[in-house]
Amino acid sequence: IESGKMEIVNSEYKLGEALNDVVTMTELKAKQKGLQFEVEIEKDLPDMLYGDDVRIKQVLLNLLNNAVKYTPKGMVVLKVCGEYQEENKINLIMSVRDTGIGIKKEDINSLFEHFHRMDLSANRNIEGTGLGLAITDNLIQMMDGKIEVDSTYGVGTIFTVSIAQQICGEGKIGDF
Repeated sequence: IESGKMEIVNSEYKLGEALNDVVTMTELKAKQKGLQFEVEIEKDLPDMLYGDDVRIKQVLLNLLNNAVKYTPKGMVVLKVCGEYQEENKINLIMSVRDTGIGIKKEDINSLFEHFHRMDLSANRNIEGTGLGLAITDNLIQMMDGKIEVDSTYGVGTIFTVSIAQQICGEGKIGDF
């Protein structure tokens, strides 16, 4: 990303298929850990969009994998909804909520720094490089999106990503 070699490649894609890929990859990990995994997808979201579905899937997978990794018990929830903008644009709002260990308020500002891991004493047995959220943040910025974090230490965390997408058809995602 820093060398400028990574590009956003926009194309038409089916939102339902992209979300299905992400859910399928996350479901097993959550189940193996004994976590409840819930998916809440707004039924009237447009299914045919124009954007970089590969990068959107990377962002969601990283957030979901982190949620599973840092949640010893309880649940992880993926919620996807939208805010209609101009005539053929939607702001896709994707959130990942967990009942995990949470993040201390003083650590939230450094959350997206390279090679930075939070609360090392509590997380020393959890694998990772500390690059995931930095890369996720960069990808979101490359797509002109934004990410927000709301966390209560010891209770859980919600990451909310917002990325504008162009609507390419009349079809709706339906009952996911």
